[in-house]
Amino acid sequence: MTSSRIQSLQAIQILDSRGLPTIQVTISVTNPSDPIDNKVYWAKSSVPSGASTGTWEALELRDNDANNYGGKGVSMAINNINTIIAPKLIGNRYDRAMQVDELMIELDGTPNESKLGANSILAVSNAVHRAMAKVSKQELFQYLRSEYFDQFGEDYQMPRLMSNIINGGAHADSGLDVQEFMVVPNSGDLRTDVKIASEIYHRLKADLHKAGQITSLGDEGGFAPKLATSVEALDLITRSVQEAGYAKQCNIALDVASSELLDSQTQMYRIDGQNLSAGELVKHYNSLITKYDIISIEDGLAEDDIAGWQIAKRELTADLWQIGDDLFVTNSKRFQELALGSNVANGILIKPNQIGTILETVQVINLALSNNYITAISHRSGETTDTLISDLAVACNSKFIKLGAPARGERVVKYNRLLEIAELI
Repeated sequence: MTSSRIQSLQAIQILDSRGLPTIQVTISVTNPSDPIDNKVYWAKSSVPSGASTGTWEALELRDNDANNYGGKGVSMAINNINTIIAPKLIGNRYDRAMQVDELMIELDGTPNESKLGANSILAVSNAVHRAMAKVSKQELFQYLRSEYFDQFGEDYQMPRLMSNIINGGAHADSGLDVQEFMVVPNSGDLRTDVKIASEIYHRLKADLHKAGQITSLGDEGGFAPKLATSVEALDLITRSVQEAGYAKQCNIALDVASSELLDSQTQMYRIDGQNLSAGELVKHYNSLITKYDIISIEDGLAEDDIAGWQIAKRELTADLWQIGDDLFVTNSKRFQELALGSNVANGILIKPNQIGTILETVQVINLALSNNYITAISHRSGETTDTLISDLAVACNSKFIKLGAPARGERVVKYNRLLEIAELI
């Protein structure tokens, strides 16, 4: 077994795609298990941040100092890495990256990683996995496969792209209630799917210009036109898909982010100019599914509206992927309680920064897969140029991957990483 000895580990503050502070970690390791390998292996990682976040997510540690980036600074989290985590790791030898994750979980000692911060812990976890993959002479996706997903052997399945082309909700000032309108190419070939997503994106831009709409962008690179309802957005997307020539090679997915739409007092959902009960909202989805080629709805009900999720499970077509994001927050305990205990949804969104370590992330992935739930590996609205999610999606044979639009560097780098991996497998 190849081992790694951590030589150095340092965190600094960088900016994410929204211009807000986040963490970057640089690590160096050596290979003590090979006496003739004198090389020092370097790796770097950075972590994203969400705009619409689930109540049950692990804690993202911010400074809350109004005089420092409006309270969004991460100097406390960085200090935790440099003065608490790093001294525990430097000089030590590890056979597996998961050993470092286990140590950090123990070091934090809280159920939501509120002591050290999930952002601190993920930055280190990602860097360690990257470094140990290099020592093992493996690509990151190969290392993750061998460590956590050996049930798949060498059978790699590329994920289907969920490409966000119209942004609404908390991700844009478009006026749309639904947060993400995504196209989902279905050619069966990753390279072709990227081409389809790109061509539809540019076709939509031309169609928006033609309609006199602005083509400003939301947080995830999708367009943010001033539209009143989901139907207007879906009509635009359907037209662009048809004009691009991909009507039979592309489906549609929605991220409603319904927790943002629920009035806590009335328990009604404000969407598309209507106030709807959970049952009425499900009927609204049925009407959209009937008219448009929608194959997936994420967070169709609010995170704690379990009765509403159960209505959706009963009344929406079994062919629809009902994916829980805020519902499950990449948390094994919550997944067991709700998916298995309350029979809600049939898919889970996976965001590593919702839980902290890669170890905890893969534990919930394997729990979901063993219970016949599909996975969708996901970016966040505040992204960096880190490509962990691309490697993770391939490693676990994820059904889907959410990357944002095929535009803007922090999104494109993840598409490009998938294209690189496609050439390797």
